[in-house]
Amino acid sequence: MKILVTGGAGFIGSAVVRQAIAQGHQVVNLDALTYAACLDNVKSVSNAPGYAFEQVDIRDRAALDRVFTEHAPDAVMHLAAESHVDRSIDGPGDFIETNITGTYNMLEAARAYWVAQGKPESFRFHHISTDEVFGSLPDDPAVKFTEETPYDPRSPYSASKASSDHLVRAWHETYGLPVVLTNCSNNYGPFHFPEKLIPVVILNALAGKPLPIYGTGANIRDWLYVEDHADALLLVVEKGELGRSYNIGGENERTNLDLVRTLCGILDRLQPKEAGSYADQITFVSDRPGHDARYAIDPSRIREELGWRPSVTVEEGLERTVRWYLDNRDWWQALLDREGVGQRLGKG
Repeated sequence: MKILVTGGAGFIGSAVVRQAIAQGHQVVNLDALTYAACLDNVKSVSNAPGYAFEQVDIRDRAALDRVFTEHAPDAVMHLAAESHVDRSIDGPGDFIETNITGTYNMLEAARAYWVAQGKPESFRFHHISTDEVFGSLPDDPAVKFTEETPYDPRSPYSASKASSDHLVRAWHETYGLPVVLTNCSNNYGPFHFPEKLIPVVILNALAGKPLPIYGTGANIRDWLYVEDHADALLLVVEKGELGRSYNIGGENERTNLDLVRTLCGILDRLQPKEAGSYADQITFVSDRPGHDARYAIDPSRIREELGWRPSVTVEEGLERTVRWYLDNRDWWQALLDREGVGQRLGKG
């Protein structure tokens, strides 16, 4: 299969690219190379047969049409998006333009190509989204997000992703475009851009800086190892039912405070400080405006229909992640000078 992956130089997109090449697919990696992208993320496969890169912004419809015509993909995996909640609070415009208008452009370019090809039944448009579109859950382990949970986005980021989800469903219902959708929980793992919680904690710990935790640290997230997520996404694009959505979760709920303490314990063991614990650097800071209390995914549908389950616990995944950051200083050191990295954003 030849897959057009948008956002393939980003965190999740690059994991998909690496996994797709490993599975024998051809990949066209389309990325605008914004601040959060890095071609080093796909350096290991950049010379592989069947790999191609296109530096294209999904807001540029003419460029998208050219890419579809020249590369003739069998499927699209649409991951390109602005994704940092704090940045969406400070500058929502980029999120509206990329996540909503960009997705509209992708849908229209894909539809034009699909029609020109005679509407092949094998074509797929896989839209990758987030559990944040569902809003916030109560602190009740029995209550989780399902594919039928009503949308209730609380941030400019989640609202933009909810909008893009609705567009994709509308293009399926109105035009018959063959689509599948997925909504995932919080990802972590190698190549995670150093503005999100886990890499911030690891890198601040190593630098002797405070480990910032919003509010009391009681917010709960379901953590999904990025390579598990990539495996699930490729399974859905190949075998998912058209018009259907699949929630992908790690089955690993943790409070932010517990997560940070776990990271500190791993660092204490792998790279101990001269005195004390990295946990001594934990610092509580003012909460994010509109901070959702809890996310948790019920992954029953993808488990029962497609046979997928996460392969690692959060403890195993965090240890792999910490080891990766310890072994790849050159990768993250080069990103620390990018705009906004290391600064507190999104205070409202």
